[in-house]
Amino acid sequence: MWIAFRIAWRYFFTKSKQTVINRINAIAVVVVVVSSAALLIVLSAFSGLKEFGVSFTSGLDPDFKLVPQQGKTIVLDSFSAAALDQLKAVTAWAPVLEEKVFLSFESKNQVAYLKGVPPNYPETIPVDSLVVVGEWGTMGRAETVLGYGLASALGLGVFDYDSFLNITVPEDNPNALLQRTRLKTQAVFVVGLYRISDDLDKKYVYTPIAFAQELLRYSPDQFSALEFRAPSLSKETLRQKLPPALQKNYRLLDQNDLNAAFYKMLKTENLAVYLIFTLVLIIALFNVVGALLMMIVDKRPQFSIYQAMGLTPHQIRQVFFLLGCLISFWGGIVGVLLASGIVLLQYFFPFIYVPGTAIAYPVLWEASNAGLVLITVFVLGTFASFWATRKVWQVSRQAN
Repeated sequence: MWIAFRIAWRYFFTKSKQTVINRINAIAVVVVVVSSAALLIVLSAFSGLKEFGVSFTSGLDPDFKLVPQQGKTIVLDSFSAAALDQLKAVTAWAPVLEEKVFLSFESKNQVAYLKGVPPNYPETIPVDSLVVVGEWGTMGRAETVLGYGLASALGLGVFDYDSFLNITVPEDNPNALLQRTRLKTQAVFVVGLYRISDDLDKKYVYTPIAFAQELLRYSPDQFSALEFRAPSLSKETLRQKLPPALQKNYRLLDQNDLNAAFYKMLKTENLAVYLIFTLVLIIALFNVVGALLMMIVDKRPQFSIYQAMGLTPHQIRQVFFLLGCLISFWGGIVGVLLASGIVLLQYFFPFIYVPGTAIAYPVLWEASNAGLVLITVFVLGTFASFWATRKVWQVSRQAN
């Protein structure tokens, strides 16, 4: 194997007497470099787009969320709350109350989600930093912060002392005839508007949790969920640290669970992009096959010399197999380095922008993508080299 490698190494760095052979070899290396670089650039661009999209999709999602397996509420006693306060690995946590409600302002109506939150809620999710009009403030009892999209649909503004936003929820009335549902409405004062994305801007209306509990007729210890900010913990680790009373009949969700459909779509698209550009790489490796075949024909007169030196047909085959692996190996390495330079240049000094905007096209260099490209090039290059050199021993016999 060592002798075969030395000969393959010499062939890789030594020019042939035939100019056309040299050009074919050079083209094979360049094609592998370009195709592997293209694969890494596309994966990095997709990673950048994924991070860019996730930043908008999960802008209002906590790191972890505890929800009931059955029913709609969590009962949080004082002992469990005190135990949660003692968790050092948890940066912050907050109980929340969510329910779909009906909004009305003057003659316009809209459906949204009411989210009652405690005063320390911005420590769990920095929603106060997303307020673009007005302020989060102290969130007094009848004050609310809602999305910019909801405000546009309803035609309301902040600090409007003449008009109030009405929040309506159905209220069970077992004594009503014909099982009619009675509606309960309360007015709130808009103090701020947040803005993230079109979908999220039309989703939530934030109110103090005491207001939400009164509106929905929940007791002070009833909540829809508990939200946690714990970026350094895994889901299983946090689950084990929860008080025993909260480990039963409740589910702990992370951001992947909260946006399961979105992350599944991203994984599917990432796989599709990888397979498409892997096909491009496979087509490019046909150049390596052609280069190896031309090298075998060019070096055929030397086979008798190798056999006189004691090399077996299998070792002669190893020479050209290793030569093909070297072409793939170095082509992949140079391609990854070239693509990494382009990606990092775009990341730190953007030169490509989203058409019609001043937003730099998002890219993200990840070691996993670079490793995936190298493994793909090495595996496919090895297979191409094996296939191209499978009949070398017949050629070596003909040389005798």
